[in-house]
Amino acid sequence: MLRLYDFMEARERLGTVITRTELIYSTIFSKETGNEVFIKPENLQRTGSFKIRGAYNKISKLPKEEKEKGVISSSAGNHAQGVALAAQKLGLKSTIVMPKYTPLIKVQATREYGAEVVLHGEVYDDAHKKALELQQECGYTFIHPFNDEDIIEGQGSIALEVLEELPDTDIILVPLGGGGLVSGIAAAAKLKNPEVKIIGVEPEGAACASKCMEEGKIVELDEAITIADGAAVKKIGDVNFDYICKYVDEIITVSDYELMESFLLLVEKHKIIAENAGILAVAGLKKIKAKGKKIVAIVSGGNIDVLTISSMISKGLIQRGRIFSFSISLPDKPGQLVNVSQILADSNANVIKLDHNQFKNLDRFHDVELQVTAETNGEEHIEKIIEALNKEGYEINRLNMGH
Repeated sequence: MLRLYDFMEARERLGTVITRTELIYSTIFSKETGNEVFIKPENLQRTGSFKIRGAYNKISKLPKEEKEKGVISSSAGNHAQGVALAAQKLGLKSTIVMPKYTPLIKVQATREYGAEVVLHGEVYDDAHKKALELQQECGYTFIHPFNDEDIIEGQGSIALEVLEELPDTDIILVPLGGGGLVSGIAAAAKLKNPEVKIIGVEPEGAACASKCMEEGKIVELDEAITIADGAAVKKIGDVNFDYICKYVDEIITVSDYELMESFLLLVEKHKIIAENAGILAVAGLKKIKAKGKKIVAIVSGGNIDVLTISSMISKGLIQRGRIFSFSISLPDKPGQLVNVSQILADSNANVIKLDHNQFKNLDRFHDVELQVTAETNGEEHIEKIIEALNKEGYEINRLNMGH
């Protein structure tokens, strides 16, 4: 297993390649959790994620003859760009195999870092298989995204930076997908300071590390369904499993709804845009029982497309009680719409959408459905609006997701 000296050497190796991402104190997350919370914004790395650390560390350590033949990897996301940039900086040829339906923006970004991109197969597993075939044919070295000690060593450099800047860190929260990032951070942090608690955070819909810990062995999930696509892994690496067993104190899971809420807070309060897998650690903050601790949450990446950003903000607003949607059955007689509008105005709710549908119910002579979306000020405000409507005899059906 890796020693502290190995992580220190990796950090030296990465010195001129990475951006130094300094900790950001979070007033909002500190207030919400009763702890002192700091964010480590790895989304600000070149290529938009921490992956450059492991990729550069691995490729720079290859023997001369392997470097001359070039490297290959399979990825639909951040690892692709990390490998491509690392190879470019070291003057090597790189080939990345991506599934055919990888968004063009990701394909283009990878090509811009000098990689030859091969589009193959419907899903990641097809691309991975093709990469291994090309490796055999052309003598390339395969760069695994997480199941490799040189990769783990590079990712661990994050922990050394955290502890140098905040030596009395109590807890580090780390996003968990395949396990490369948490393995590196946990090992480096524990070797530097055994008192630091390391918590891995994975999505509920792809909680493979949690399952492995429960069963005491590596198991593969039947499916991985989560909006955190960068952490949608069905099986963690065997090397990673050993590191997690030895160095990680706890693994917690978060729902897609919790990710949406954290996304909104990061955008609104910190002006930080992160991808869904990148905010796992931030979403995990609410699950921490401890109070008064110094906690660092790693934001691991920020490669997210604009349409997803829009959707995440909308859903985050609903989750925080800042948008309230409901339907209500009204007697089909004049004045009812005005009455509901007045109640909402008196309750200080700002109506942003109204759909008055006479034909929604089959028996249109008795009642009609009114659907309302209003801007609100949190759950307490919503409760008061519901109370005011109920008081006037209206039964409402809340349409908000997650409730």
